[in-house]
This record gives sequence, structure tokens and C-alpha cells, in this order.
Amino acid sequence: MKYLVLIYSNPTTWAHPTFEHSDYYRCASPEERAAMDTQFGDLMREISESGELVSGTPLAEPATTRTVRVQDGDTMTTDGPFAESKEQMAGFFVLDCVDIDRATELAARFPDARFGRVEVRPIME
Repeated sequence: MKYLVLIYSNPTTWAHPTFEHSDYYRCASPEERAAMDTQFGDLMREISESGELVSGTPLAEPATTRTVRVQDGDTMTTDGPFAESKEQMAGFFVLDCVDIDRATELAARFPDARFGRVEVRPIME
């Protein structure tokens, strides 16, 4: 079964791959930062080698977003994301796991879960 892992964070802290500009990351010691980077690299290797990683990509900052709506046949576009909130989607991964418990276990290991939210959603096939 495939699962979409959505990474949410405050865009003012974004820096791929582990939001290096976040207060949490900046306040961490060099050893703690290195450990987070190692954990992320280890996780990517593990799920790549196991075949569970289908794809993943960071997203550009929300200011580059365009939202499109069609009402009564008229197309309206606005700059920026639709949601007015501090947390925005930063990127996503597609995982192919045996069940949602395994996908959730992997999602909890993303360093991003310490700075924002990580959502796991089954993909309809």
C-alpha cells in the first residue's frame, strides 16, 4: 500500500533537508545537528534500500505558490497558499509500506516531526 507523507512546517524556518534555520536546529549543539543530519541520511538509505521510498521532494517556499479557483466559469488566481496559517506544506514523500503502522513509524523518524507536523495519508489506487 502506498502512503503520502506530508511535511508541514513554518516556512520562515525552511531549509532543505532538515530545516536548518529553525530555532530548534539553531539552538542545538553542533553534535545534535550532526546527529539529526545523520538520522535523516540513515532513514533515507534504509527506506531506499528496503524499497519503501517511492519518491520525495521538497517544495519551493509558499510565496511562490499560486492558488487557482473557478467560480461561475471565471478563473481566479491568487499568489500564495490557500491556507492562512504559520505552518505550510514543505515537501512530501511517497512510501510503499506493508501497512499504515509502518508508514507512521517511518514518518515519526523524519527530523521534521520535531519542528512541525508530519501527516500520513493512504493513497487511493
